[in-house]
Amino acid sequence: MVGELSARVQDSQDERLVEQYCHLSFLRWDQVRVRAETMGLRDAPEPRLGRFDGHLKGPARTEKAPYGSGMTQRLHSAMLRARLDSAALAEAVDVDAKTVNRWLSGRVPHRRTRAAVARVLNESEDLLWPQTRPDLTPGASATAEVQSAYAHRADIPNELWTSLLLGADEQIDIAGYAYPFVLELLPNAADILASKCRDGTRIRMAFADPDCPHVAERDALEQMSGTLPGRIRNALNMLGELTDTPGCDIGLHTTHLYNSVFRFDDQMIVTPYLIRARGYQHPALHLRKLSPHGIFTSFAEQFEQIWGSATHYPEGLSRELTA
Repeated sequence: MVGELSARVQDSQDERLVEQYCHLSFLRWDQVRVRAETMGLRDAPEPRLGRFDGHLKGPARTEKAPYGSGMTQRLHSAMLRARLDSAALAEAVDVDAKTVNRWLSGRVPHRRTRAAVARVLNESEDLLWPQTRPDLTPGASATAEVQSAYAHRADIPNELWTSLLLGADEQIDIAGYAYPFVLELLPNAADILASKCRDGTRIRMAFADPDCPHVAERDALEQMSGTLPGRIRNALNMLGELTDTPGCDIGLHTTHLYNSVFRFDDQMIVTPYLIRARGYQHPALHLRKLSPHGIFTSFAEQFEQIWGSATHYPEGLSRELTA
């Protein structure tokens, strides 16, 4: 393999191949530089923060690889990319070289040290030591994304709702049946949302089509005596100038929902529906996005599914219905 790589290096200007050649043939960086210049490579590699005076120490070939060896290989590779050996990295983060070698054998540094190593190597902590962030692993059972849980939506402090609404500056996505309370959080809530759109915030609000069969079913389940369609029309009427504001899209869906979603940038309120309970009686979860594989992403993807089937308003319903 080393011979094959050496032949490729001779015909290449790719510095990464020189780095791989150094690792596989256990050359010192000064030797690699001479070799690179001999081969006529431009911009021969230089150590950045320390001199690489030998190959990185790792598990012997005859030893059984330690648990998490794939993870320690990430540190090994990052040190190669930074052209640092154990001694140079140890000096940069103020530890002993033997400590770095223990990391390369599988030991996980303390949190403060991990942050320092990540800065020196220009990598993220979760890439170097993914075992320290189980919530970033697909299928993980970590629940760190759940910031708080409420027995009822009505238990959520009004201050939390308003802080989420006022603090969002990238996107606001809402899907439910009516949710007029969102537009009643502040006396000028619709004007605030319109102003956010003009400043670049993307807002998407999906209401249920008041004439679709699912609305009648939900009305019966919540024992609302036929008032849900009127609540939806009332909420649409409260939108005011939002319906004509660039950056704000209003849609009508015909999806049978099992929960409402209120997303404000990387935070979200989700209310799972209970049978025969009104909207304010449903439980609620306050979520914060910490992982692309977490519960936040699951509900965000559900919103996209709902939004993809929604009809643009007011094309889907005449303005007269909201009068």
